[in-house]
Amino acid sequence: MSSIPQTSPVSAAAIAGSDLLSALRQDDLALLEPRLSECRLKSAEIIYNPGDNVEYCYFPTDGAMSSYFVEMEDGMAVETILIGREGALGGIVSAGSLPAYARANVLHEGLFLRISMHDLEEAKDRSAAIAHLFSRYADCVMAQVFQSIACNAVHTIEQRAAKWLTAAVDRIGRNDVTMTQEQLASMMGIGRSYASRVLQRFKRDGVVRTRRGGIEVLDRPGLKERACSCNDQVEAHFRRVLGSIYPSER
Repeated sequence: MSSIPQTSPVSAAAIAGSDLLSALRQDDLALLEPRLSECRLKSAEIIYNPGDNVEYCYFPTDGAMSSYFVEMEDGMAVETILIGREGALGGIVSAGSLPAYARANVLHEGLFLRISMHDLEEAKDRSAAIAHLFSRYADCVMAQVFQSIACNAVHTIEQRAAKWLTAAVDRIGRNDVTMTQEQLASMMGIGRSYASRVLQRFKRDGVVRTRRGGIEVLDRPGLKERACSCNDQVEAHFRRVLGSIYPSER
């Protein structure tokens, strides 16, 4: 069972850091604001383990970033989708405290907003706009899952690595990604040697450089050229369904 983080009252600045919440009108947001709290989560902290009751919904803000991992029988944990300031974790589709299927990890530490599932469901009942927003976001989450499955099936390791690093820097708002080669390999479901060879090619061409525990993107346009178009496909769907809340280069 993941630990319960310490929380504090929510600030207007923190709410502004969530693109999903900021899409609400002020009168609808006012239904959620008193029930939201802030918590600062560190990299690698677990939000949910498989089987945990999902009692809270979390909203990453600003550069905070999380991911869902599916744990395989050999012990490898494969990343499925990234969640940044455009989204939320927990209880997006279901109502009530149902068990989590995947593990949710913090990838980049930062400030998260949190609301209990009971309070969120009550707000959905009181506001059709809030219910509508979460239904549309659930559709966008499924689009990410579908695109991820297709991407893993047909695109090269280099394309996928470039896609992931591009998505990460878009979400955290800076070019320095806190991640080791081992973590990148695990997230992509590949061996460390494959990830190392891809990063060496990127380094040779001046696209990235590595440091202890991190990867810095030096040439974002060059990295994007090497990536598949999966991020663009997902972003286009977000824009059609939710407007301009999908993270892009700032």
